[in-house]
Amino acid sequence: MRWQEQAISNDDDGALPGLELPALRGAGLLRTVRSPEFAGVTFHEVLAKSALSKVPAASQMPFRWTVNPYRGCSHACTYCVDPSTLVLMADGRQKPIRDLMVGDRIVGTERDGAHRRFVETEVLARRGTTKAAYRVTLEDGTEIVASADHRFLTERGWKYVAPLPKGEGQRPYLTTNNRLQGFGLGMVAGAYASPPESVDYRQGYLTGMIRGDGMLFDKTYPSGRITMFRLALVDGEALTRSQDYLAEAGVPTNRRLFSAATAKRKALDGIFTSKQSTVAAIRQMIEWPGMPTREWHAGFLAGIFDAEGSCDGQILRISNSDERMLSMTTDAMDVLRIPYVREPANKIGVANIRVIGGLSSRRRFFALTNPAITRKLKIIGAAVKTSVPLRIVSVENLGTETEMVDITTGTADFIANGVISHNCFARPTHEYLDLDAGHDFDSQVVVKVNVDEVLRAELAKRSWSHEPVALGTNTDPYQRAEGRYRLMPGIISALADSGTPFSILTKGTLLRRDLPLITEAAQRVDVGLGVSLAFADTPQGKELQQAIEPGTPTPKARLDLIRAIRAAGLPCGVMVAPVLPWLTDSLAHLERLLDNLVEAGATGVTVLPLHLRPGAREWYLGWLERSHPHLVEGYGRVYARGAYAHKGYRDWLWERVRPLIRERGLGGAAMHRVGDDQHAEGDYPRGAFTGVRSDGAGAASLGAEVGSETLF
Repeated sequence: MRWQEQAISNDDDGALPGLELPALRGAGLLRTVRSPEFAGVTFHEVLAKSALSKVPAASQMPFRWTVNPYRGCSHACTYCVDPSTLVLMADGRQKPIRDLMVGDRIVGTERDGAHRRFVETEVLARRGTTKAAYRVTLEDGTEIVASADHRFLTERGWKYVAPLPKGEGQRPYLTTNNRLQGFGLGMVAGAYASPPESVDYRQGYLTGMIRGDGMLFDKTYPSGRITMFRLALVDGEALTRSQDYLAEAGVPTNRRLFSAATAKRKALDGIFTSKQSTVAAIRQMIEWPGMPTREWHAGFLAGIFDAEGSCDGQILRISNSDERMLSMTTDAMDVLRIPYVREPANKIGVANIRVIGGLSSRRRFFALTNPAITRKLKIIGAAVKTSVPLRIVSVENLGTETEMVDITTGTADFIANGVISHNCFARPTHEYLDLDAGHDFDSQVVVKVNVDEVLRAELAKRSWSHEPVALGTNTDPYQRAEGRYRLMPGIISALADSGTPFSILTKGTLLRRDLPLITEAAQRVDVGLGVSLAFADTPQGKELQQAIEPGTPTPKARLDLIRAIRAAGLPCGVMVAPVLPWLTDSLAHLERLLDNLVEAGATGVTVLPLHLRPGAREWYLGWLERSHPHLVEGYGRVYARGAYAHKGYRDWLWERVRPLIRERGLGGAAMHRVGDDQHAEGDYPRGAFTGVRSDGAGAASLGAEVGSETLF
């Protein structure tokens, strides 16, 4: 698309000062980028001549200055993988991607010279929707269901699951000549999933643990009979599991310190019992079974590994001197199809059973047995070495749409079903709602790459009066592109260093990355933080949010963002916007949403009804006609006079929500008055500001409201 065809020259909102068409044709436009990380999004990287935008006097906005590092929005996403896809966590365990939350620590990879290594990273965002499904099958049996736009690391670099549709260009995609990188799941030998904690598994675990590291004593002396059971361990996880499994079998034990820590030795806790009936029950529980099941074998390997095993990230061993224990260990390895060698016994009769086959075999052992001790499972720092057959066997279009989940991480990748998977960046569609900046708002993103430098220079001018500056008033500063360009840290630092109060309104969970910087800034200037959330954290609320805002973080993710802001010691106001007539304005939905906000720690709220600006109006009413045709006539009445809801509806909503807010202590009159309209678009959520300034230029001038919700 040519620059002339974009709405840049018609810059009514002041979002792109200094970027008139002549400048774009000249030095202003650095380059146009179509990055494979954001399929379907074009980034126009420009050198801005100014950063501060003055809001027109005719605007309803209660602030005069804003900074918009982006024009357009990359929040939308082509979601990556099936919800059941296993993601490798930083502690070495695996969790379905559906269960991940923002802030979780997982495993990614980074280049280290000529090698790539596993490193710890953080889940920065999580999204989900429904997309066409493709099944990728690997030579070792691993299967991954993903969207066509998802990328995996091959021996020849990153490749998409499928090519672009005919006529839309070219991109590298998976073929049967490619081999993925990682350790795979090895599902040829059976399901790669943690075993169920059945009775057989629990008995197997206790047999391996107690026979490996416990003590059972029952002997009669002239003076009387002495009976005792003891299991003492450094690792509390295995001790807790053992005690819980015994309790589930009706065998109670007592837990106490066994030996205190010294300069050379860690403290040991222990579980004990001296009741004869209890000790007899434990003896019976760990008898060798005549025909052990697969689940018993899995539990036994987990128990003996927790008791007598070790793994330094490269070698996994189980050591013992008892021949029956060693033979049962090898039997269990055979049943679970885990490759091993038995090493000769040393001088004191201790033999090692060592798992062979590299990382793939070690990960298989952990997955199929589920040991309790976390420290033995980690692979952080290990080099990525693909030693198993991960060649592509087939890429099959399943011909159906299914739920998909995407995450954003600090390393831009994660481990999905044992292979290295890129963060999935999407091709926006007409279903994304942030259309108020024009038809191309969701696919043509202007990035002011020098915005922090220009802003710093403007703030240093003697004429700058240190008025409050609002971010997030036109486009979200923490949209997904911010993960690539990282413009906000420079903007925050420039504002704080100059003594300029500022506010941020966002629905993007990437804000968590900058919380330390924002916290430091709040010690010097007044800072306002607002989160936009219009849907309750319920199945119905999530379903509606996915339909209305398919590329944005879920209600739960945004509630977690509020918790993170509050945990950092900062206030957080919430913009409950847009309230959708007949869809989210019911008493039950509003009560549930406000209760969610109270539980998350929100310090105030502002409620705003749906605002249908040109562009968004056409999309939304088209969606409404398809999804809720019975509401179209009512919307015609409510929005008959233009973008704003009829005053009668606004008054009705205000009377409904006001007592709910007061009951929950979320800011009293949450719809502030601008002129004679308490529902004005420029409102900023109550309770959003730190109020650290004492000269009246901070909380006082910001205290009314800063920012606006621009979804509709």
